[in-house]
Amino acid sequence: MSLSDTPGAVPDPAAMAARSTTALAEPTANVRPLWTTGIILVNVGINAAFFGPIQVLLGQQAEAFDPGQKEAILALVTGAGAAVSLVANPLFGAFSDRTTSRFGRRVPWVLVGAILGAAALIGLAGAPNVAVMTLLWCVVQAGCNGAYAAVTAAIPDRVPVPQRATVGGLAAMGQTVGILIGAVIAAVVSGNFALGYLVCAAALVAGVVMYLFRSDDAPLQAAARPSLNWAEFIISFVRPLRYPDFAWAWITRLLVNIGNHMVTLYLLFFLTDAVHLEATQGLKPEFGVLILTGLYAVFVIITSVIGGRLSDRMGKRKPLVIASSVIIAVASLILAFAPTWIGGIVGASVLGIGFGAYLAVDFALITQVLPSAEDRGKDLGVINIANSLPQVIAPAIAWPFVTLWGGYVSLYVAAAVIGLLGAVFVVKIKGVD
Repeated sequence: MSLSDTPGAVPDPAAMAARSTTALAEPTANVRPLWTTGIILVNVGINAAFFGPIQVLLGQQAEAFDPGQKEAILALVTGAGAAVSLVANPLFGAFSDRTTSRFGRRVPWVLVGAILGAAALIGLAGAPNVAVMTLLWCVVQAGCNGAYAAVTAAIPDRVPVPQRATVGGLAAMGQTVGILIGAVIAAVVSGNFALGYLVCAAALVAGVVMYLFRSDDAPLQAAARPSLNWAEFIISFVRPLRYPDFAWAWITRLLVNIGNHMVTLYLLFFLTDAVHLEATQGLKPEFGVLILTGLYAVFVIITSVIGGRLSDRMGKRKPLVIASSVIIAVASLILAFAPTWIGGIVGASVLGIGFGAYLAVDFALITQVLPSAEDRGKDLGVINIANSLPQVIAPAIAWPFVTLWGGYVSLYVAAAVIGLLGAVFVVKIKGVD
């Protein structure tokens, strides 16, 4: 695939120019349900491929390599993968901004990313050691983040502002369903992590099919493509942070996601070592993760849809972002001070309520502070660093809390404090109500 025009039949120049203008114009027409369904399914596939491994499969594989160092191995693998995603997400987003394929700017990168991620997941099934496991997980992160960067940029490309929180909520619903499917896969394979990776790969490929054929992705005319000066290109990744509203939105998302990742990263080990789930309830921790993820998912689905629609009707974003961030922090405190199976159920439910509304409304807020239409993919990739960077930071913060500084109580209190800081900084955003 090239960033230049794809060979083949070339449309009439006037028609091509009109469609290129459409590719960069602020959208005004509401998107169709079928298009939204394609966006939802891509999010389902990507998140099944991400979170089946992150929640269970990588932990099981780490334990298979060295039970005594499972936490350190998991932190190494997830941290390295997240470091790759820091680069892959904005980089592939920027490439998609400049792609002049006749299939559109976003579609080629969704396809290539899905293929790359699926191939690496298949390789993980037979990884012979921690080094290969780490390398292949990095490739999974590169491919999936490439696809995610492109499909995320498609939303402000196509969805008008009055509909954006609603579509953002539905995309968040897709993310959550993907997380749930990942947990189901991990539970159903019952310790056979190799089979789990293969099923996750199949889910990733299946998820992108409808979008590839129903994207209506407007091609960008070569003459409208931004020039590629590498020095300017690299500088452009930090330039959006010079816009105060964009910078505060980035910081807010970073902090909330650090808190959320600190809660979820060691959930399997929390149920094993703090709740003692198998001894107290007769449940395998893998199935405990599935149950809690299911409860979380139900509430995320409900509140992402309701929160998105409510925000669009109110025409306001910040009050709902602040409220949802506070609810997320409350969930962390419940897990900290009620490390029991019932506490886990309540905490997972409250976390779902808060995070569902947060995902929908914060995404809409972010799309309203993007500096330019020409760089939507790259700028959203920069925003998505605030989703990926916590995967690097959270393990580094969480590991000493769990092993040295008071265990899971101190871990979840710290997660609550960090998440609340995110709520505080939302008020700094001035251009959005």
